[in-house]
Amino acid sequence: MVTATRWLARNLRGPENRRCSDRLPRNVPLSAAFRITTEAATTARPVDPLARDAPAALVEAVLFGADEPLALKKIAQVAGIAETAEVRRLIKKLRSLYKEDDSAFQIEELAGGYQLLTRREHHRWLAGVRRASPDLRLSAPARETLAIIAYRQPITRADIEAIRGVHCGDVLRLLMERGLVRIAGRHDSLGRPVLYGTTKRFLQVFGLRSLKDLPPQAT
Repeated sequence: MVTATRWLARNLRGPENRRCSDRLPRNVPLSAAFRITTEAATTARPVDPLARDAPAALVEAVLFGADEPLALKKIAQVAGIAETAEVRRLIKKLRSLYKEDDSAFQIEELAGGYQLLTRREHHRWLAGVRRASPDLRLSAPARETLAIIAYRQPITRADIEAIRGVHCGDVLRLLMERGLVRIAGRHDSLGRPVLYGTTKRFLQVFGLRSLKDLPPQAT
């Protein structure tokens, strides 16, 4: 009983038994687990030169999910970026990363917008996986008519037929159904005939940024 009483008195945390405020605790070595955790938290991780920051990753995701070229304004709107100049900068950064990484992808400027595409050198392998849509298969008369419209637009049906020497009403309807040709207005001549021109889809299908990128006409 005496021993227990002394132990209680010695360990009682009353005013007379509290640690003196002017005495610091002695140094105690940290456990190995705590040292490892602390060292890992304070050690700087190496920076991946190909890493995307959040805005760049978001622009990349928007382009990946799009089925057609997107204008800078549209990308900025979807990604929640205030300035189109910032979107342009991020696209330039992504292009640099793809090139540095020898990626199979590239960002092309097409039809007034930007689109994420595979590189041309991979086409022959991808062709076996994804066949061309039947909508893109054109007959020789359709290709000839489309070429005339592309280089001479806006152009009337009468002028197209004068160049080809045959009626082309059915071919024009087919090209419009495929989304490659559109009505671009009306001519000022008698009867105000319809004028035909190519569409944004035409630029996309043939990999053109604008009509200025059409190859020179053969002389």
